Amino acid sequence: MRAANVDKNQKSILKHFRFLGASVTHLHSVGGGVPDLLVGYNGVNYMVEVKTSKGKLNEKQVEYFNNWNGQVCVIRTNKEVEELLGLKGL
Repeated sequence: MRAANVDKNQKSILKHFRFLGASVTHLHSVGGGVPDLLVGYNGVNYMVEVKTSKGKLNEKQVEYFNNWNGQVCVIRTNKEVEELLGLKGL
């Protein structure tokens, strides 16, 4: 079994979620297009795929995003973390 690829900015983004008070669980090793992180904040859960500024979703990720009936998003920067959590202008 091949180890899941982890984008170079994932550690920073994960730390920022936690700094802002979010709960974070790693999902990047699940595979099958499942996003990298499960994030909980103020009673809401988010499925978060971490990508670098030029990173793109692969075919399995696109399929997962299209078929998931809940919150799923791509996060590239700490600013996007803040926007997702409704903390604009920190």
